[in-house]
Amino acid sequence: SQAIPKIAVAPLLVLWLGLGIWPKIVITALMVFFPVVVTAAEGFSSVDRNLVELLQSVHAPRRQVFFRISIPHAMPRIFAGLKIAITLAVVGAVVGEWVGADSGLGYLLVYANTFLDSTLLFSALFVLVVVGILLFLAVGVVERLAMPWMRTNNR
Repeated sequence: SQAIPKIAVAPLLVLWLGLGIWPKIVITALMVFFPVVVTAAEGFSSVDRNLVELLQSVHAPRRQVFFRISIPHAMPRIFAGLKIAITLAVVGAVVGEWVGADSGLGYLLVYANTFLDSTLLFSALFVLVVVGILLFLAVGVVERLAMPWMRTNNR
């Protein structure tokens, strides 16, 4: 589970995978895996059994039950997990760049810190904040497009 902080594993991933893109991808995937899986599992387990039984009573195929009941009912929780995960993805990418990169915003933060360049440090932080917010908002847009029934229910 989450017994080992993912950030602590980053240097090991650099040793195993080298200085390329793969350590960043793996650390980012590790950061986002649990929030997405846990919220998706919670979403699927919270499906109203009465609705499932209703479709089963008319001999609906399992595929139809899954796509018409399970997925729509799980989507709000899945998207909640994705909103958490997308911000953690930015953290994972930065951590990957801290420990093993010669470019990127994480590297820029380390460089600015090493040379006490506060202007560069704040500039990189500002870009990271903007990227994080834009990604979060993008997931929100996809959420609204994927679940139009939630838009009408929340107004």
